[in-house]
Amino acid sequence: MQKKAPSKKAASLTFVMICVLLDVVGFGLIIPVLPALVGEFTANAQSQALWYGVLMAAYGFAQFFASPLLGALSDRYGRRRVLLLSQLGWGLDFLLIALAPNLWVIFIARLLGGVTGAGFTVASAYVADVTTPEKRTQGMGMIGAMFGVGFIVGPMIGGFLGEYGVRVPFYAAAVVALINVAYGFFILPESLPADKRTVYTRAQLLAKSNPFTALFELMKLPRAANGVSIAILVVAVALTNLAQMMMHTTFVLFTTQRYSWSPQDNGIALFIVGIIHACVQGVLLGKLLKQFGEKRLAVIAMTIAAVEFAGFAFATQGWMMYAIIVAAFINSAAMPALMGLVSKNLASDEQGAKLGAISGLNAVMMVLAPLVATPIFAATNHFDKTDVRFGTVYLVAAALQAGSVWLVIRALRINKARH
Repeated sequence: MQKKAPSKKAASLTFVMICVLLDVVGFGLIIPVLPALVGEFTANAQSQALWYGVLMAAYGFAQFFASPLLGALSDRYGRRRVLLLSQLGWGLDFLLIALAPNLWVIFIARLLGGVTGAGFTVASAYVADVTTPEKRTQGMGMIGAMFGVGFIVGPMIGGFLGEYGVRVPFYAAAVVALINVAYGFFILPESLPADKRTVYTRAQLLAKSNPFTALFELMKLPRAANGVSIAILVVAVALTNLAQMMMHTTFVLFTTQRYSWSPQDNGIALFIVGIIHACVQGVLLGKLLKQFGEKRLAVIAMTIAAVEFAGFAFATQGWMMYAIIVAAFINSAAMPALMGLVSKNLASDEQGAKLGAISGLNAVMMVLAPLVATPIFAATNHFDKTDVRFGTVYLVAAALQAGSVWLVIRALRINKARH
């Protein structure tokens, strides 16, 4: 019996997943050492923390402005070209940081990194191109799984390489990114045929690439043919991201002050989170979708996430954090289920632009989260460590996540009412 030739779409999807994985590994490589590199150019710990925050905000702001532009360009010129250029810029960002003689060069590099890091938007659009609507959520879940694996492997390698010099991980990340460019140049096919591309005028392209216009257009999106309110789902995505990023921003501060956790303790907890994230999105997502269906899974996963955040506020002992993280494993399916719902209700010729605008919205949440979470934590960490008010920031995150659940249910009820 003749073996069936592998599908070009399957091969393309595999490459994009490898591309995302290598990108995240490259990003993870620098996590353990970027604060130390910033410290080389600052006089004290306070200045170091201030500059580190500025660099993180610069990355988020740049991604906010670049995401809709790259998405629109990929709708116009194809995914492959934009993906490879973003990969090239990603590698140059790391190389520039490795060679940086001062903080301003690192600042410029982080702006470049935010622009080229927006290429993840194009990767999502590529997945939408090469998957059927039925497989769309699983494709988005695979991207999430690559993030999980990358954030497990990257920081571990980065910490090891950092022992040989604070700049060594940046050189390594640059090499990984540039190898990926070469690999993609020879292997990656185009996913968006010329006859399906959107031909924008210059004025239309400028309008599409304006992040504020793109966000405004998201809110004006009409309901899909099946009645689903895409705009409501987009707001739910934003609130979910804000809640999750608030948790990530304060996690180490919270566990260090409440439970006196060491860096190793936090590393173990984050390792467990990464493993769960990768397993759920990369292995279990298909089974969960089959068991619950896409819409029910989104609601269930988001509800569990809200309960998890509230549970952190009530966890008076460190072991409870581990128990809550493991028990709430299904929450890792929340974002791919949400993004799958959004993507399936978008037209094929607007995947790049609209997913780019959503990535820009997520970048705003990336900047907003520390601005909201850190002051809340600072204002409440004087309470006794066993007082639930010590975890107020997680109660706020839980409320935001619960609001997101309500919005999704509302969007689905609108759909049911129309049918």
